[in-house]
Amino acid sequence: MIGHIQELIENALEHLQAKGEFNLEQNPTINIERTRSKEHGDYASNVALTLAKPLQSNPRAIAEKIIAELAESSHVSKVEIAGPGFINFYLTDACRLQVLKRIIKLGKSYGSSQLGADKRITVEFVSANPTGPLHVGHGRGAAFGSSLSNILKKVGYDVHAEYYVNDHGRQMDILAASVWLRYLELCGEPITFPANGYKGEYIVDIARKVRQKYGDDFRYSQAEVFAQVSPDEPAGGDKEQHIDDLVINAKDILDKGYHKIFKIALKNILSGIENDLEDFNVHYDEWFSEKSLHESDTIERALAKLEAGGHLYKKEGALWFNATHFGDEKDRVVMRENGLKTYFASDVAYLLNKFERGFEKSIYIFGADHHGYIPRLKAATKALGFDADQIDILLVQFAHLFKGGEKLKMSTRSGEFVTLNELVSEVGCDASRFFYVMRSHDQHLDFDMDLAKSQSNDNPVYYIQYAHARICSILRKLEEQNMMHNIEIGHVSVELLVEEQELDLIKALSQYPEVVEKAALNYSVHSLSNYLRELAQLFHSYYNAHQVQIDNENLRNARLNLCLATRYVLADGLALLGSSSPKEMRSEDRKEV
Repeated sequence: MIGHIQELIENALEHLQAKGEFNLEQNPTINIERTRSKEHGDYASNVALTLAKPLQSNPRAIAEKIIAELAESSHVSKVEIAGPGFINFYLTDACRLQVLKRIIKLGKSYGSSQLGADKRITVEFVSANPTGPLHVGHGRGAAFGSSLSNILKKVGYDVHAEYYVNDHGRQMDILAASVWLRYLELCGEPITFPANGYKGEYIVDIARKVRQKYGDDFRYSQAEVFAQVSPDEPAGGDKEQHIDDLVINAKDILDKGYHKIFKIALKNILSGIENDLEDFNVHYDEWFSEKSLHESDTIERALAKLEAGGHLYKKEGALWFNATHFGDEKDRVVMRENGLKTYFASDVAYLLNKFERGFEKSIYIFGADHHGYIPRLKAATKALGFDADQIDILLVQFAHLFKGGEKLKMSTRSGEFVTLNELVSEVGCDASRFFYVMRSHDQHLDFDMDLAKSQSNDNPVYYIQYAHARICSILRKLEEQNMMHNIEIGHVSVELLVEEQELDLIKALSQYPEVVEKAALNYSVHSLSNYLRELAQLFHSYYNAHQVQIDNENLRNARLNLCLATRYVLADGLALLGSSSPKEMRSEDRKEV
């Protein structure tokens, strides 16, 4: 409908231009929005206000001329001027009611569009280092990234969801060393575990698997393990240097055995991450290995491209990228003095790889602590010869978990955290997914586990799912009584839907395609969750005020069409957010809604 109103205004402007009443050098941008109040109609445009300056005229006078030139439309019953010059459009009852027929005809396709025009987009999210299981902090990025990918697909983008596996570098070396040290403890060696090693029972579990497979093959004495290793922090040393020395020793002593331990650690943790995300209804098109960048020539080609553009220089034996030239706060090292490539060098190569694979836009979803990545990745994009607008970096703020009114602590390194798997096991996938996206991704979120588990009006996902289950219950009862409606009769009879709650519900249903498109364009997944809550509230109010199963067959069929359309939209919206739409819910809980 927005497109139709835009066309009406565009044609009116063309007529005014042709008649010489308007003298415009270029066509204005015509904005159409839903009105917030029924008194202001269904849609409003501020086009007269935007034309006031170029036409040097009063916006209300401009609005009057535009309205006078508007062609008649079977969809528009009235057009009025409001305030300083807004043009309000009132739809006909027939137009409003047609949405029910459209929803029932399209089913799951309702709300789909070609806004994205098959534009290839890659969405990278979670990408947590495979150094431990995913915790609840990762869950928010997973829920947001997965839901955003679903929404972008809904509006026609060709989306490639990707997990960037950091299977190369220092943190992975610390993981392998930590597993080896726990393995040595299982072998009976008196090891003093480093303050900066990875703790947690999962490290011991992996160490057990290493010992089950290799026995005492990798056993060495404490003296050999800590030979020439600098003191740890408790002994007055540097904990970072201490763990780095232990990694060097592990590689020297174990040789090929180190890589065997490394592979077991990576495989176990990564498979656990994959399983946890699958259980969380998060699916990827590709698990991209950072190590593959080092094993191919991608990093060298990326650095060569920067070098060719004159964007690299040497300083103190290291190779630097002049990121400040492109707006970053400081230049970045891409190769250390010892010849090792930095994480940032991998980031640049990964960025180049995405463009080489033909993606027109790359969306990164990072945690809030990665804010420094925005200017540096934008700088790298421009230095590689691409448009900085081809990448969008979204920061997901922290989610704080509460249980019994108390905030739970989380630390991956110390091993004190609630895993995503534990959260899903206790709260459920549906509630977890929905709760994570209830607020904008750039705002902090307090996740109340007790509320998420409750089955009452206060739990939004339960409230929405129960609206869907209620509709399914209505249909079941009518089928049992052989009173299932005729859809076509319902179409013919929709003009009987005149109650205020019915019209409010129909208006909300007609907004669904616009909500989905705005969620895609603005990356605002939470706007869809808010919409579903409002839609469920409208349906519950309608259901409590009016009976569907009545003797008047025509009105009953019209109301059933309204229920069917509502069910389609609720189910589709929940699916986009990664939550299910149950057909039944426990009878003892229904009394609470």
